[in-house]
Amino acid sequence: MFNRIKNLFKGSSAKPDYVKLTDEERLGIIEKACKQVSRGVFYSTVIIITSFLPVFLLTGQEGKLFHPLAYTKTFILVIDAFLVVTLAPVLISFFMKGRFRSEHEHPVNRWMEKIYEPIIRRCMKFRKTTLGINILALLVSIPLLLSMGKEFMPPLDEQSILFMPVTLPDISNAEAKRLLQVQDKIIKSVPEVDKVLGKAGRANTATDNSPISMIETIIKLKPKNEWRAGLTKQDIIRELDEKLQIPGVVNGWTQPIINRINMLSTGIRTDVGVKVYGQDLNKIDDVSRQIRSLLENTRGIKDLYVEPVTGGKYLEIGIKRDQLERYGLTVDDVNSVVETAIGGAPFATTIEGRRRFSIQLRLGQEYRNSLDRLKRIPLSSPGAGTIPLSAVTDIRFVDGPPMITSDNAILRGAVMFNVRDRDLGTTVQEAIDKINAQLDLPSGYFVEWSGQYENMIRGQQTLIYILPVVLLIILLSLYLAFKSVREAFLSLITIPFALIGGAYLVYFWGVNLSVAVAVGFIALFGIAVETGVVMVIYLNDSMRQLVALKGNSSESISKDDLREYVIAGAAKRLRPKIMTVCVALFGLIPVLWAGGVGSDVMKPIVLPMIGGVLTSSTHILLVTPLIFLMTKEYELRKFGKLEVYDVKH
Repeated sequence: MFNRIKNLFKGSSAKPDYVKLTDEERLGIIEKACKQVSRGVFYSTVIIITSFLPVFLLTGQEGKLFHPLAYTKTFILVIDAFLVVTLAPVLISFFMKGRFRSEHEHPVNRWMEKIYEPIIRRCMKFRKTTLGINILALLVSIPLLLSMGKEFMPPLDEQSILFMPVTLPDISNAEAKRLLQVQDKIIKSVPEVDKVLGKAGRANTATDNSPISMIETIIKLKPKNEWRAGLTKQDIIRELDEKLQIPGVVNGWTQPIINRINMLSTGIRTDVGVKVYGQDLNKIDDVSRQIRSLLENTRGIKDLYVEPVTGGKYLEIGIKRDQLERYGLTVDDVNSVVETAIGGAPFATTIEGRRRFSIQLRLGQEYRNSLDRLKRIPLSSPGAGTIPLSAVTDIRFVDGPPMITSDNAILRGAVMFNVRDRDLGTTVQEAIDKINAQLDLPSGYFVEWSGQYENMIRGQQTLIYILPVVLLIILLSLYLAFKSVREAFLSLITIPFALIGGAYLVYFWGVNLSVAVAVGFIALFGIAVETGVVMVIYLNDSMRQLVALKGNSSESISKDDLREYVIAGAAKRLRPKIMTVCVALFGLIPVLWAGGVGSDVMKPIVLPMIGGVLTSSTHILLVTPLIFLMTKEYELRKFGKLEVYDVKH
């Protein structure tokens, strides 16, 4: 077959080594070629578009992150699909002029055919071995996928650290200030730290309800080229954590942006939180501490901390009503003195420009900074003159909740922790198993897992519905392209083999399964099918040539003829098939060497695409022609003729 193609373009040395065409012949060939491939190319583009549309079903954080990517890809490919069938043929008619040679005479194509033809022949000779190797590689990829760790989203390196230590609920302002200064000094001693900014308590805003016991310190790091050799961000966090082991302080490490996102979306400021619901704060605190004891020493769990629902200190002033009549006082008299002396009472108003400020009047700090001083606050009585406040009140400190938190009108406590040095899904699943097996909850109390784990479960449930939709859309598009379920399935079968390379590369790169990886696999489906469609088009074109030459009958077509024409169809236009693969690879591989903010999120997307394109192209070039040949041999045996599909408009 290949020798016959070569001989068509051989002649005497006196003849020109090119084919002269008139304009009518040239335009006719261009029209015929466009009709042959435009339908397949158009539907390949449609498949890539539609396979990516389910990304729009993602919600929450993952939706906000990937919707711009889906919009951009969809709009570009919609225009591309339109130009394939309109502008591309016109441009070809303008630029394809002059002398035309056989594609076999192209040195690159000739070199690729020289390598490809013996390989495809050996694959067709050893059919069981070829299919067995592919099926074995597919089966091996399944346990690889199942053994991978799981997480919601790849951790985005914000190039800064948020240190969130928590102290005892009854810490004083002076002690919190001193602790903040000590911590900042220790943090600044690490060479990789550029700037440190700490805050204790709430900011001057209604959206920040942080207690004085919660400290937030933003640590800005120097550029990585100024770090010590071989040091990573996790190493810096470990070093800081070791230096900041202060009694009574529980350290917490995260990043500024993701911390705010977690707090706004789930109400948990760490990676994972176990919310404990009930009706009594003391019992909620007991259950929370039991959970903490169960989760201690679990690999991967760091910064384990129980959100305090008890332990706050309150100043309680109880009025001795039996003493009020003795001194001729009323409850309002006592409340008025307490409000003015301790809390402050409006005294006057000052106006500065267009702003108006209220002036509060109360005792100075030195007269109200201890119980003894509070007890000696003077109180004027009609019957006994000036008496101390302790004569008509009992003043003492009592325990109470530092802050009451509720969800859906139910009191809530929380056990919070971060996950480091292990994947989120496996760590939390081990924690869930421990709690389900050993925790005895009182009647009316229940727990709920929140934080990034909550987002991960939501993303997984969405993807469970997305993937069947993707496959159904691809199958429908392939059927519209070929008008045959068999040919559509022949192109669709490339998807499982595309998963082989994606699974292998993701596994050996050390990336956990996440929504980003799932989006990469979804994008891979369309790319893998595109090359398969081109291959099936040329295989069917080769079958039409065979039928036109020898007729459509099992008596006139031998197995050798069928094999040679399938090989010719597979090797025909080998260069554009390889170009389809190379374009995808050349656009994706540079991402692996990218650096800076965002690169750690992009790599999990492109890894399955790169690995999948490599294995799917190998499958399409070697296995698809083999399966196509076996299908046609089956048709000849059963029906006595070939089913030839004409993929033209």
